[in-house]
Amino acid sequence: MKKYLSILLCICLLVGMSACGGAKAKGNTVYVLGPTPDHGWTAQAGTYAEAKVAEINKAGTYKAVYMSASSGEEQVDQVQTILANRDAAGVVFFALEDAAKAGQEALIAKKVPFISFDRIIEGPDKYAILNASGDNWQCGAGIAYWLQQKGMVPGDVMVTLIGDNGTVCKRRQEGFEQFLMGKLDYSDKHTGKKYHTSTVWTKEQVDALCATYKNVCNWSADGAYGYLEQKIGDITADAKRKGSLYVFSMDDEMTFGFLNLLEANAVSDATKADLKSMNVYISAIGGMAELYSVMAGTSDQSATAKTYFDDMMSVYFSPKMFENVIGYMLDYLKGSNWTYKVGEGKYEPVWIVDKGNVSQYEGFTGHAKK
Repeated sequence: MKKYLSILLCICLLVGMSACGGAKAKGNTVYVLGPTPDHGWTAQAGTYAEAKVAEINKAGTYKAVYMSASSGEEQVDQVQTILANRDAAGVVFFALEDAAKAGQEALIAKKVPFISFDRIIEGPDKYAILNASGDNWQCGAGIAYWLQQKGMVPGDVMVTLIGDNGTVCKRRQEGFEQFLMGKLDYSDKHTGKKYHTSTVWTKEQVDALCATYKNVCNWSADGAYGYLEQKIGDITADAKRKGSLYVFSMDDEMTFGFLNLLEANAVSDATKADLKSMNVYISAIGGMAELYSVMAGTSDQSATAKTYFDDMMSVYFSPKMFENVIGYMLDYLKGSNWTYKVGEGKYEPVWIVDKGNVSQYEGFTGHAKK
């Protein structure tokens, strides 16, 4: 009986939040929950969101409020404030941590429509009027394609620098593995082409590539620096056997961690000599202007990159999409041409930026070298 009531409750929530073309709002305020601007991708996302909120307020149809936070727990408290205000038309929710899940569950319980942005928390995602982010699976697939084009084959040595254990990195890892196994193609918006793996890897080969050298760096250059400082000797000695080292970095910040380490005299001369003698290919995801300058050869760190890296790239993943996602909430509230079903996802295309096309794209201001 309890199982039946639970299923019935879920159905009621889904029906209540998925009125065709958008439901009539109980309130007139659009709340946007996001990061406290500090540095890097999140700060720029917050900056774009604040600008969009100001635009909405100027237009006058809706009131808009941007609420910044530094933790998921703080965002849960913000939801309680929103619910106490009883004026929410909808909430655009950029969850900073999975700890924000309780806040999304509170919105569900009160039938307040919300869009989940970037970090898609499993469970509440089934009740979001939309789950929106960049295409993280394609980010991983793009890096797998690029590293494969640089010569990566089964048995090679790879370092994986992970942001955190949430859905963003989980999907990037899935996309990376699925591309190599021939289950997912990489579609590049810049070239307009779709790419298939040149060699189909087995699951065992992929697991071996990804198993040994990996670390959760908390989206931090310092986190990557600390891990590599401890492991770079072992990594380089292992990679020297094959003559190549590949780095699957899931964020620009962590790629800078490797660069910063090489410039800080924290690596032995013998290890540096080995890195110079072998092929080293490093990836990234984001679009920091500082990293674009490195690739373009105009940064004070370009010489270090040229010395130790044979090539580098960053998958374009713009924080400006936060602005677009707030616009989706307005579309929902207008009720016109809203075709998404509750729980569906919208994933913006991504593409590889390297020295060949970096001049065509403007990066965002990040936080690289102190």
